[in-house]
Amino acid sequence: MATFQYEAMNSAGQVVKDAVDATSSEEAIQKIRTMGRFPTKIKERAGGGGHKSSAGGKAGAAAAAAASAGAKAPARRKVGKVSVKLLTQFTRQLSTLQDAGLPILRSLRILEEQQKPGMLRVAIRLVAEDVEAGSSLSEAMSRHPKAFDRLYTNMIRAGELGGVLDLILNRLADFMEKTEALKRKIKGAMIYPAAVIIFAVLIVAGLLYFVVPKFAKIFSDMDENLPGVTNALLGLSEGMVNGGWMWLIIIPVGFFVTTKLLRQSKGGAYVLDRTKLSLPIMGQIVGKTSIARFSRTLGTLLSAGVPILDALSITADTAGNAVYTRALKNVRDSIREGESMAKPLRQARVVDAMVVNMIDVGEETGELDKMLEKVADTYDEEVEVLVSGMVSLLEPVMVITLGLIVGFIVIALFMPMVSLLNAVSSGA
Repeated sequence: MATFQYEAMNSAGQVVKDAVDATSSEEAIQKIRTMGRFPTKIKERAGGGGHKSSAGGKAGAAAAAAASAGAKAPARRKVGKVSVKLLTQFTRQLSTLQDAGLPILRSLRILEEQQKPGMLRVAIRLVAEDVEAGSSLSEAMSRHPKAFDRLYTNMIRAGELGGVLDLILNRLADFMEKTEALKRKIKGAMIYPAAVIIFAVLIVAGLLYFVVPKFAKIFSDMDENLPGVTNALLGLSEGMVNGGWMWLIIIPVGFFVTTKLLRQSKGGAYVLDRTKLSLPIMGQIVGKTSIARFSRTLGTLLSAGVPILDALSITADTAGNAVYTRALKNVRDSIREGESMAKPLRQARVVDAMVVNMIDVGEETGELDKMLEKVADTYDEEVEVLVSGMVSLLEPVMVITLGLIVGFIVIALFMPMVSLLNAVSSGA
């Protein structure tokens, strides 16, 4: 039996440091929870705990085996990123098999055979091998963070500790489906306006590069003074022909590279995300999407039994927006000091008063996870309405803008022609 040192939160929200004897970290966590404490950190004490003699020999052998396994671990293949759609299907199928009472190893082998060749199949095979070697499912999955992220593995670990792995897997599949459905709605709604804008830019650039120069040759043979709009159009065309078309490539590529570089630093990412939130209409969509995302993530983790501090850390890391990441970390630090969740969230001013009040009620009634799920559902609907409204607004704006541009080109080209015809008619 080993000794585990831990940090935990007691019922009063105070940090407690102590040690507990257990055969594994899972058993240690269960013992800590039976004391009414919520573990935040747990680590096996080096060379501590347990009996000496034969038990010590076994512990030494186990440590040697673990060291040997650790030495070999880097040689194992690391699995890359897995499609969210395939991972959701796998999670749903694994939940069904667990609900039917099949052993976890047999379930993994069945699902491995069903999968088409690819990264997920490799991941399932490696996880099954680790489970067969004695690892828990969550430990095996945590060795492949690109395929199974922190949120996923922590949910699995909570399901294993609570003996409700099938329910947790089902809830996890629901969570991924709802999250992906919201992403698909936003991306699908933005495809049409993006395509129209790109084609409009290309058409206008083509007119300036190929068509207008031919009219410029005609106008150069005329002795008439050209109107101002025509001179402006010819100037734009000349700039386009003399290398101006390169800016159509340089500007988007430069914007993309600059954004990527800024994302490398915390300060740059925060400035970018804060700028996004301040944009008209789009800022509301980004903000409400972020609120829906972190509410659903946090609510799902809490309902699975993950400790509040661990759940907040995971949620902050997966928020997808640096502004909300910073706010959630401040909330976590405040809870560690004994405060409620609602107060620091209200001070951060990144969510509406309704969200803070619902979280406050959830803390008072002990149903914070359900309140967070309601917040997520509400904001999902609001995002859908906002996206639909934005697309409806963009359609006439794009049509009018494109009409004005084409009208400007037509007027600029034909005004000199009309002047020439009038001059010829007057002369006749």
